[in-house]
Amino acid sequence: MSDSMTRAATAFLAALDPDQLAQAAAPFDAADRRTFTYLPRSRPGLTLGEMSDAQRELALALLAEGLSEPGLADARAIMALETVLGAVERSAGMDTWSKRQPDRYWFRVHGTPGSSSPWAWKVGGHHLAVTVTVVDGRVAGTPQFFGANPSTVPAGYPGAGRRTLAAEQDLGRALVTSLPPSLQAVAVTSEEAPRDILTRDDPVADAGLVAPGLAYGDLPAEGRELLERLIRLYVGRVSASIAEPAWASIVDAGLERVTFRWAGPVEPGHGHYYAVLGPTFLLEYDNTQQDANHVHSVWRDLRHDWGDDLLAAHHAAHHG
Repeated sequence: MSDSMTRAATAFLAALDPDQLAQAAAPFDAADRRTFTYLPRSRPGLTLGEMSDAQRELALALLAEGLSEPGLADARAIMALETVLGAVERSAGMDTWSKRQPDRYWFRVHGTPGSSSPWAWKVGGHHLAVTVTVVDGRVAGTPQFFGANPSTVPAGYPGAGRRTLAAEQDLGRALVTSLPPSLQAVAVTSEEAPRDILTRDDPVADAGLVAPGLAYGDLPAEGRELLERLIRLYVGRVSASIAEPAWASIVDAGLERVTFRWAGPVEPGHGHYYAVLGPTFLLEYDNTQQDANHVHSVWRDLRHDWGDDLLAAHHAAHHG
């Protein structure tokens, strides 16, 4: 994976003119490497809209190297939703509609792809943050944010009824509604959902903000299967070479120590939130805004976001 990713990143950078390269490339230790946001604001890097068709194709090829096929499809759907959101906001008389552009996604490469030193790349824009770190041929893929607004395209707009990030909602609800009343009372920790994911876009995720819920070991067999599927859904957004070690790390830390928490009504049509918290990772999902039609979801590695474990091993081996 790291070889093909290196080739994709190198090809993308080689296709840029000097001014574009100055925006798209940065040192590995640049401060913005360890930041991400899902808000509709500018970021360091080069947008798809500033690229030629050929350059855009190479940029998206790099994105495809870091994501699985379903993850890439979701990322492309999230970008395309900006057109729908712009139309919805324009109809509502909101002046923000003009900023909703599917080419306002920034690409940034930190360090030198293919060198013996660590390097990284990131793609970000409204409701999408993909961060990838490559160290000694090993690859990390957190933090990662996927969101959708509108998560279901309303009637009267192209693609009406189309759902984005539907599985994240459906699996979470299937899990909480599968529980017998005694266990559902433990899992549902609040009748009202928070307005957003609790860790927001903090560079370091604070798991203390998230109350634990119902433990994996206390779930019935069906619940354990659904919880594993839910975790794998988030981890499976990235390519297999990243996802498989991440899943193995989660299992090694102990699935029995993982908890599931839900907030808000369990019936469809109401604002809701859930979190899956383990010793080493956190998943958060929130769908409360725009009448529960606006999804935020995040996967965080509580110890090793930004490839910190890979970097520590690298420094111990090469600079100890």
